[in-house]
Amino acid sequence: GVHPHDSKTLDRAGLARLQSLAAEYRVVAIGEIGLDYYRDLSPRDVQRRVFIEQLALAQERRLPVILHNRDGTEDLLRILGEVKLPAGGVVHSFLGDEALARRFLKLGLYLGIGGPITYPANDALRRAVAAVPFDRLVLETDCPYLTPVPHRGKRNEPAYVALVAEEVARVRNLSVEEIAARTTANASALFQLPASASTPLAPRHDLP
Repeated sequence: GVHPHDSKTLDRAGLARLQSLAAEYRVVAIGEIGLDYYRDLSPRDVQRRVFIEQLALAQERRLPVILHNRDGTEDLLRILGEVKLPAGGVVHSFLGDEALARRFLKLGLYLGIGGPITYPANDALRRAVAAVPFDRLVLETDCPYLTPVPHRGKRNEPAYVALVAEEVARVRNLSVEEIAARTTANASALFQLPASASTPLAPRHDLP
């Protein structure tokens, strides 16, 4: 996918290239796509158009989407409410409260939880993670950004997802092992991954 920052670079040839890549059976999602009204590195109308074009690609290929959202929540929700995503998707780096979480869940989406859940100021996020259905949570790193405490301010890395799991375990009053098992199962279901890492992805014969 094409990030909203780069929306202005996606021309017809680029979209055709995305369509070709999405046909590869090893591709499991379209993303990171969405809206970013914070940095506005691409015009907002272009961001919306490119987002809609890529949602159409996800529909066509029946692939989940990985959603970027920064200060574009209402437009993002409006657009998502006008399309049907057969394979759903995940809100990358979800940072909202319980009310916003439930708006995304109603659209059949998962919530991606990363380092910010460990930040002292994010009580609303912790309450949301404690309240929403467990089968809609996945864990993320966002390497090299959004590093969890106690490494905040340094370069993030995938190994630190263990710290995210520890905080989710504390919030949900469960063991880290159960958090790891259940969120891994959620990710496998969302992205249609094999149960074992040693099992290769199989070609999808149900699509042209």
